[in-house]
Amino acid sequence: MSRLGTILLLCTVLAACTKVGSGMDVTPVEIPDAEPAMIVLGEKLDNPYTTENMRDAYASLYPTRSRYDVETSHLYVRFLPADEDELEQLTSAGLDLVDYPLDYEILVDGDYYQDPSVGENITWQYAVVPAEFEFPDNIRHEILDECFITETDPDTRFAGGADWAAVEAEAYRISGNGNMLDAGTRGGKVNPTGRITIVDDEANGGKPVGLAGVRIRCNTFVKFSNTFTDRDGYYTIPRTFSAKLKYRLVFKNEKGFAIGFNLILQPASASSLGKGPASGINATITRNSDRTLFLRSAVNNAAYEYITRCGNEDMNLTLPPGDLRIWLMSKLDASSAVLLHHKVGVSHELVKDFLGYFASLISFFAPDVTIGTKNMNSYSDVYRAVCHELAHCSHFSQVGLDYWNRYVEYILRSYVSTGGMTYGEGSGDYAGYCEVGEMWAYYLESVMYQDRYGGPMPQFGTSYWFSPQIFRYLDERGMERSDFLDAMQPDVTSLPALQSKMISLYPSRAMTIEQVFFRYK
Repeated sequence: MSRLGTILLLCTVLAACTKVGSGMDVTPVEIPDAEPAMIVLGEKLDNPYTTENMRDAYASLYPTRSRYDVETSHLYVRFLPADEDELEQLTSAGLDLVDYPLDYEILVDGDYYQDPSVGENITWQYAVVPAEFEFPDNIRHEILDECFITETDPDTRFAGGADWAAVEAEAYRISGNGNMLDAGTRGGKVNPTGRITIVDDEANGGKPVGLAGVRIRCNTFVKFSNTFTDRDGYYTIPRTFSAKLKYRLVFKNEKGFAIGFNLILQPASASSLGKGPASGINATITRNSDRTLFLRSAVNNAAYEYITRCGNEDMNLTLPPGDLRIWLMSKLDASSAVLLHHKVGVSHELVKDFLGYFASLISFFAPDVTIGTKNMNSYSDVYRAVCHELAHCSHFSQVGLDYWNRYVEYILRSYVSTGGMTYGEGSGDYAGYCEVGEMWAYYLESVMYQDRYGGPMPQFGTSYWFSPQIFRYLDERGMERSDFLDAMQPDVTSLPALQSKMISLYPSRAMTIEQVFFRYK
């Protein structure tokens, strides 16, 4: 079995739940309704930003000056990481990596590219680095071009009075790429700006809301830049451009989570928004958009909302761990909070026996949260699952690895011994861990769903052998969500332990607590 197949099987078994500023026009883009395939490349193009092309352009505009006034400022390179550790080494060094070559025509746009020469391994990773960059000795790399990329604003002139915006435009023309220049910039450069939104048909009156905290990247050849959208979906790219741009959403959120898995293994998936002017684009994502893009965007906003609401002024909950990896699993209808990236399970002998050699490999790419999207057809379906799994992640942050290893062991053993029952029958070692954890996650899923969509509180999770009704009953009598999570400490490993802890923390409510626990014991 391939490494990817093994990880997917593990995720299936461990499923814990079923379930602005330029003043110029900003162009709206239409999101396609077809699933994007792999990028299809066309002809190799002449990169206008090579040092030689920029020297030729400089000499064309300033024939009395030395072409060597233009010196290499950046290198266009590609890396071939041998494994996940080497890829993490590159990303930890701050490199902005893309998986497709930047100097090729794109015949068919898509979300990813896999170089056929590398098979199923990690594909070539392309980047632009400063000329003085120190390359790691252990990672294979190739320098593709020496480049000159001016960092100046459009009104700034270097010593000697050179108009570098004009030099850049001339480099496009002499390299045969003059058709890519954006006439709308009127010969200057602009900061791309715009807004990315998403529609939840069942909330906010069906009006678009901002796609919050997601990274938007744009590039023309080797010149690219990125920024995060704000909570309302607005963005302004910090770099200036004069050529038409390719725009992509990279699902690495400013709140500290990344959404991954797109047929290939990458820490964060990317979705193409197509080509647009230098001034920026607007886009609205709906259920009729590309399904993968819609699901990623809904997960992004649900997770952003959950993490934001954990603050003291709202739900006052322990935050999920940082650097959270969320995988969308299109072939599964179950979701989970396995926390594998945060080392849960990897050290456990049961999981080691199952994974064998792969146990040492999955800690980087393995997910913390999996969202099974097979039967998800609406934003509200996504919202439920994300709230549930991030509720588990808040619990994990509070109780730690040993607790979660036992939780995972119970789920794993129950799944095997009962022939596929996710939660087992509520008996055996560590069943109490599952009971406490699932009560909490189903309760929080229910109340957050009601907060967003109104109506009576849903009955999520009440058909199982554990009882989220306990928290609902106490909620209706004035207790806070944070009161319940605060009581779920590492020593709370069973329903009786939870009852005792809550009475000790909230003695004025002891009678009410005793009554509801007795009712559902």
